[in-house]
Parts: sequence; C-alpha cells; structure tokens
Amino acid sequence: MSRLASIPVSVEPIEVSPRAWGNSLPILHEVRHGLKRLAESGERTLIDLNAMPFGPGDEKRLFELLGRGEVEATIDALGPTRVWETAVPGVWLIDHCNLEGQRLALHIEIATIPDLLRTQRQDVQDAISKLDARIEARAGDSDPTT
Repeated sequence: MSRLASIPVSVEPIEVSPRAWGNSLPILHEVRHGLKRLAESGERTLIDLNAMPFGPGDEKRLFELLGRGEVEATIDALGPTRVWETAVPGVWLIDHCNLEGQRLALHIEIATIPDLLRTQRQDVQDAISKLDARIEARAGDSDPTT
C-alpha cells in the first residue's frame, strides 16, 4: 500500500459570492436564454465578448465554467480563427485573430453549428463548376488516382 493512501484528505466547498463572478454570471444567464431560444425555435444567438467589460480573471473563469467540448476547427483567412464547442452542447467559442495573432473578436455563438463553419449557398454553386473542371481535366488520365 502506498504511503499516499494513508494521508487523510478532506474537501471543503468554497462559498463564492455573485460579486466574485464578475461578468461571468450574467453571460452564463445570457447563454442559458440563448440555449432556450435555440431549443424552442431554432433561433441562433451571438454574444460579443469583446463588448463585455471583463474584470481580472473573468474570461478565464467563463471559459472554465463552460468547459471544453470535443469539436474544434481552425480557419486560416486573413489570420487564424479558432472555433470550439464548449462542454455545453450548442455553445461555441469563436476567437478571431489577425495575421500577427492579435485578437480581433471573441464571440459565443449558440447554434447547432456556427455560421462560420457552414458552406455558403453561392460557394456550393461555384463548387459544381469547380468539380466539373477537375473532372474534365482528368478525363483523359488512365489512372484517376494520380
């Protein structure tokens, strides 16, 4: 038996006043309302976190409370944009940066999938022509896998 097993451990709850939450608690309530709208009507919600007056530790506390889910995507267009689902299904964090890595925008999007990851209708129309051109260019090849 390990000596560590013989060390007594007790866990004591920490009382946290709503004031200590800063703006995390109001944002979580807004997220909850957004989830309710999404569930009832399919309405999406976008919360601009850059517009929120965060105090020290507010952003970190909010991210910890929302947790990290299983889905993440990175988009490289005029700088990196990271999109990840939180541990709360349907609640996505979207972090837009410029080419130098400076944050331009930070959003919470409440949706089944963020708009940023959806293929635009016009892109689908253009995709047909693009695929047709690729097929036509390869039509004479004897080995289509090369």
